[in-house]
Amino acid sequence: MNIPRAAIKKLVKKRKGVSLTDSAASSISLILEKKASRIAKYALARAKRAGRETILKEDIEAYRLKYGD
Repeated sequence: MNIPRAAIKKLVKKRKGVSLTDSAASSISLILEKKASRIAKYALARAKRAGRETILKEDIEAYRLKYGD
């Protein structure tokens, strides 16, 4: 999974009003990919414990409530 640098640059520019270099956007992309992987792993385990093969919004919210942000 690759989160496009352009999307990250656009988001940061829109929300914070600052520009990013390509290397800064790449670093953020890598961090977000790792975090997304951890969230998906947690959510999948939760779904399987509930007897589901589909991750629901509540599985993602459960991660946020347990680990924050």
